[in-house]
Amino acid sequence: MSRFGNSQGVSRPTGVCASTGDSLEPSQQAFATLIEREEDEGFDRVDYSVAAWERGDRPERLFSYWRYTVPEGGKKPDIQIDDEVLVDLFNRLSDDEKPQRIAFRYILALVLIRKRKLKLVGREEIEGGELWLLRFAGTDGEPIQVKNPGIAEEEIQDLSEQLGEILQGDL
Repeated sequence: MSRFGNSQGVSRPTGVCASTGDSLEPSQQAFATLIEREEDEGFDRVDYSVAAWERGDRPERLFSYWRYTVPEGGKKPDIQIDDEVLVDLFNRLSDDEKPQRIAFRYILALVLIRKRKLKLVGREEIEGGELWLLRFAGTDGEPIQVKNPGIAEEEIQDLSEQLGEILQGDL
């Protein structure tokens, strides 16, 4: 287990509506939410049926949400993650100084670079590490700073897999 492991983490999807306790059936639309934990730096993923969501059922400490299709049991989901969801998560973590959220934002930056939404325009050495200077593709202006938390390659893979599971897609 990496030093970020599940403590960095975000709990995995349960396949159950948090409001009703009903199973979310394959091919059904649902809403996934990330809620901030009170006790640590992580997030919990909580899912809702469309009916519960439209009724106004929302978790406390809501950080982000997105709509998705529940995958077939045992099959890898065949969906595309909306880039807007990734960008929203990335931007919302911009001022967070908690180490595990810095790592989460760094992984989101790597995903957005891979998807060619962000590009690396420079690096700066800082006390205790390195800052990456990034820009969204096709934009100018001040670069976005992302702290490189010094995650080892195997930890990056682990965190990327966690992120893919959280968002239920292939990143």
